[in-house]
Amino acid sequence: MAATIPTRVLTGITTSGTPHLGNYVGAIRPAIAASRQPRAESFYFLADYHALVKVQEPARVQRSTLEIAAAWLACGLQPDTVWFYRQSDIPEIPELTWLLTCIAGKGLLNRAHAYKAAVDRNRNDGEDDDAGINAGLFLYPVLMAADILIFNANKVPVGRDQVQHIEMARDFAQRFNHLYGEHFVLPEAVIEEQVATLPGLDGRKMSKSYDNTIALFAPRAELKKQIQSIVTDSRLPGEPKAAEGSALFQIYQAFASADETADMRAAFADGIGWGDAKQRLFARIDAEVAPLREQYESLVAHPQRIEAQLRDGAQRLRERYAIPRLRALREAVGLRDLSTPPVNARGEATTGSAKSVIASVASIASFKQYREADGKFYFKLVDGERVLLQSVGFDSPKDAGARVASLKRGDFDADDATVSVGPGVALDEVTAALATMAAENEAK
Repeated sequence: MAATIPTRVLTGITTSGTPHLGNYVGAIRPAIAASRQPRAESFYFLADYHALVKVQEPARVQRSTLEIAAAWLACGLQPDTVWFYRQSDIPEIPELTWLLTCIAGKGLLNRAHAYKAAVDRNRNDGEDDDAGINAGLFLYPVLMAADILIFNANKVPVGRDQVQHIEMARDFAQRFNHLYGEHFVLPEAVIEEQVATLPGLDGRKMSKSYDNTIALFAPRAELKKQIQSIVTDSRLPGEPKAAEGSALFQIYQAFASADETADMRAAFADGIGWGDAKQRLFARIDAEVAPLREQYESLVAHPQRIEAQLRDGAQRLRERYAIPRLRALREAVGLRDLSTPPVNARGEATTGSAKSVIASVASIASFKQYREADGKFYFKLVDGERVLLQSVGFDSPKDAGARVASLKRGDFDADDATVSVGPGVALDEVTAALATMAAENEAK
């Protein structure tokens, strides 16, 4: 069985408000659909640290975290098949943020869109450039990079306004790798053109910042009232109306089938009244949301259940990825046991002989060879009771031994057909153990 690595896809939502239709259409619905695809390892998190950049209302952050978690679960997220966690439950994320902050160029951070926009507003108002701007806003891209790099996510679905942040994460990863060795994969932004960006009540992008949102799980009467508030033009019933540029039509299209969208477009051309159009929109949204609303309300009524799921997800994720990753990164930057002789980013001795240094830091992992009842010869790489690698069966002990020897020389990659990574083992652990063995062999 080959050791294969699924594509890691990471998505987060900031916990700064009540989930709205834009969150659902632009993030929740497509992300949950993507989580059901084969060969994908999906990470979904509640970005509560990010919320603190703009929100200093503790009750609001807490309530938003509950509502957004409940929304993900009500919409079909399965915590037993994906990683579902709260950002603040992974202490390795802020620790990695600091490591990245120490190699991030200030000039690059100066060019971040959100920071530049805040500076421009201050200049227009005749204020000091940094008036009212906290360090959290300035360093937001570094925290976002840590969210991604801590799990070496391959793909990050984002809107076009977030692409710059992914590019900055790549820059930080490259800089770190250059200084300290290859630790991070370079993430890619995934812009899903088919995913709608919903307009809000006023026609601008639906956003909590504009206070123009339609709550995803508002009671039916409130949902209807909010839809009635969508801004339209002054054309009367019977007058043809343009579908292009109409916020109402765009929202309807995001929920309707192709045939329903065509019917609504024809109704616009035939002069449907705005009241009737809004009633159609309400009926279409409510048909999709009503079954989810019931589940959502049940979840919100039992926050302890959500809390238990989030804590369980974070604990498992820390044990599998975050703790081993930070252990390796701390070692890489020099935050080490003082009794360990110093080595550089490539594991080479900076004082004394390479052989003596490697011997002192050699991994306790070792290969075990054996024969099974099927007559074939096997081996495994073990660290105590844990199996890091398990081989396929070989016809002769010589072939098995030759493969062990090649692995000790560093001949291993994720598509290696002769071995598979042990259950609950991070690939980083395997590569680190084999790299130590290869260095030890070279020193001999």
